[in-house]
Amino acid sequence: MKNLTSRRSIAARNLLLIASTSLLSLSVSAANLTRDNGAAVGDNQNSQTAGANGPVLLQDVQLIQKLQRFDRERIPERVVHARGTGAHGTFTVTDNLSDLTKAKVFAAGETTPVFVRFSAVVHGNHSPETLRDPRGFATKFYTTEGNWDLVGNNFPTFFIRDAIKFPDMVHAFKPDPRTNLDDDSRRFDFFSHVPESTRTLTELYSDSGTPASYREMDGNSVHAYKLINAKGEAHYVKFRWKSLQGIKNLDPKQVIDVQGRDYSHMTNDLVTHINQGDFPKWDLYVQVLKPEELAKFDFDPLDSTKIWPDVPERKVGQMVLNRNPGNVFQEVEQVAMAPSNLIPGIEPSEDRMLQGRLFSYADTQIYRLGANALQLPINAPRVTVNNGNQDGAMNVGKTSTGVNYQPSRLEPRQEPQGARYSQMPLAGSTQQAKIQREQNFKQAGDLYRSFSKKERQDLIENFGGSLATSDDVSKHIILSFLYKADPEYGTGVAKVAKGDLARVKALAEKLTD
Repeated sequence: MKNLTSRRSIAARNLLLIASTSLLSLSVSAANLTRDNGAAVGDNQNSQTAGANGPVLLQDVQLIQKLQRFDRERIPERVVHARGTGAHGTFTVTDNLSDLTKAKVFAAGETTPVFVRFSAVVHGNHSPETLRDPRGFATKFYTTEGNWDLVGNNFPTFFIRDAIKFPDMVHAFKPDPRTNLDDDSRRFDFFSHVPESTRTLTELYSDSGTPASYREMDGNSVHAYKLINAKGEAHYVKFRWKSLQGIKNLDPKQVIDVQGRDYSHMTNDLVTHINQGDFPKWDLYVQVLKPEELAKFDFDPLDSTKIWPDVPERKVGQMVLNRNPGNVFQEVEQVAMAPSNLIPGIEPSEDRMLQGRLFSYADTQIYRLGANALQLPINAPRVTVNNGNQDGAMNVGKTSTGVNYQPSRLEPRQEPQGARYSQMPLAGSTQQAKIQREQNFKQAGDLYRSFSKKERQDLIENFGGSLATSDDVSKHIILSFLYKADPEYGTGVAKVAKGDLARVKALAEKLTD
């Protein structure tokens, strides 16, 4: 018994020694708490006061700095695409596109790091991810020639074709400024004047407007771009990410069930699958048109409200997302996606909506993040930045040259011929007019007829329920758009929205496609 007690006593002392050693090693290895200037903080639990009962002292720099930084933790929310998440990954080329473009990102076997930001479009930063909305699908390629941003949506088309209407459209989608409440009647008041929106509204009110996850949806460039090859030849292309997880959407009943359990279901799904090693994949495809082929369509192929039916798709490569952000604010919130971030061999088309986005997206990122937004780690290119841009808030560069201009023989900065823009012949005069080939309704009808019976009924119920709240004139104009697209479609929505079908038919007869 004495020996047993002695052994227990020795064991207890050993455990205590191990515990003490562990605590000591923890205290030794733990880093000091510091202020932003790197100085150690001696007490982060109690403010300095004038005596035991006196007021707090202004000289307590730790208290002041913590409050100052806390007061400034938020940057302006994105006007659109505020609610989002993101992930890192790689894009690997499987088909050499050198016949189409000199851009090295599409060279045979090339692997490029990427960051993808998924998002809702209209709703705010903390809105439920179950809300009906298009979804942003924006990819930043960190190429060896600079960063290229492919900024698109899960829908292949957009609501409007001219950027001059973009602020109006977003205002119509946003809550009523008087009440801060959503009001469907406001958006239908706007869209009753915009017949080219019919196809994308059909997509929005279908179950595609409520995706089940970011992994299970496709991405689209929406706009056409131009690829320029080494010969200077231009081809128009549209890009499409095809999900290898398949497509999955929520029907109206599922939306209610999911929102009741998880208002961040899409973010949770992406983070969880990547953490488990189940990395989502997308194949990238391009549709290609020669410049002379643009005229053969009965609509304008550069109209962002249109898809390119019957144009073959060519597989380019595969993207794998394999790493979640280390810090959501520093990466997801501060990533500055803009269609103007292009590289040699990839140029914008004459798409009127894209032309406006080239300015607007880059400008809004400078407003949110400052003039030096592209110096942030998530936005910094792999290549060395070498220009005369200088100063501005939060400039973290280490420029040491005195030559902040170009040209200079003291420090020459070359202008490689291969980076010059392609040439395009122009004729005519300036104008402000609609495009000539509108075809506002045919593709909406084609989309409706591509749905299953259940998907059609979900669309009719979703659209009709929202449209019922609209003013009488706007409601019947929208219904005439749907009837023109497909009589069954217009009739079904009219019934749910309590519209006058005879009036709808009369309005539809006056429409031309």
